[in-house]
Amino acid sequence: MIGAVDIGGTKIAAGIVDDRGKVLSRVECPTEAARAYPSGLAQMIRLLRESAQISGVELSGIGIGSTGWVYPFSGEFGDVDFLPAWKGCNPVKDLAREFNVRAALENDGDAAALGEAAWGAGKGKSRLIYVTVGTGIGGGIILGGELYRGADRSHPEVGHHVVDASGPLCSCGFRGCWEALATGPAMAAWFKSQAPADRQSAKGPSAKEIFQLAKEGDALARGAVAREAYYLGLGLANLINLFVPDRIVLGGSVMKSVSLDDLRKVISQGCRFVPFEKTELALASLGEDANLIGAARVWHHRFGQKANRAV
Repeated sequence: MIGAVDIGGTKIAAGIVDDRGKVLSRVECPTEAARAYPSGLAQMIRLLRESAQISGVELSGIGIGSTGWVYPFSGEFGDVDFLPAWKGCNPVKDLAREFNVRAALENDGDAAALGEAAWGAGKGKSRLIYVTVGTGIGGGIILGGELYRGADRSHPEVGHHVVDASGPLCSCGFRGCWEALATGPAMAAWFKSQAPADRQSAKGPSAKEIFQLAKEGDALARGAVAREAYYLGLGLANLINLFVPDRIVLGGSVMKSVSLDDLRKVISQGCRFVPFEKTELALASLGEDANLIGAARVWHHRFGQKANRAV
């Protein structure tokens, strides 16, 4: 029974996940209540204890997934925008000491990739890329059943490869990153910039509302959806050209409304020199608990026996 912790920009969730990837309990608190590390640590301890009490189990270990720059093998936090006061702090050591179990940490994109590979839509695939598309774009890469790491064991930022150098400015400093063009906020910003004066409003419709307008036949909304599919497909084509994985698993709020057939059409236009048709596209299957399940899988991947791994 693994205690799982998912640290995100708006909430911190914790729960108990069994060795089949089933969430037995889940509780959460606003990230705002954890801005200072001591209070954040106290919240994680409280949430884990409550989860264990609800499930009536003892923890066998703790897995942590967090958005942002983290150091998996030291357990420390790097520069995480929404938790700057956590830099240099080590929740792995602190939670392991508190509960007297082993703990492990990964970026939440890598954690979700491990979860989908073991218990979800990527099961049985040794070459897998997981991509989540929502307010940002993140993901993880698994090659030969192992999580791919870059230099200094770093996490690749798939959302920050450039797909249109003349595109909008991205938070990373470049223009036209995948994340700046194909997220929900990017879709909403484009729609607002193209709307005629009589359709302008202070806020404008969200990506979810734009997808609904497109279903109702709105021409501008349909243009926004087509643009979204094009840029999403272009980024996926780049990943296929680079890695030619067995499967790409797609999650996140935007993927609830995008047609996979539209993405395949874009991919087919730019992957002539690799067997792109061998790369399957699949929607993530772990649902709203994907990050929590992934956090639990982090522990299994780090400390479990290779012979027992599903990836």
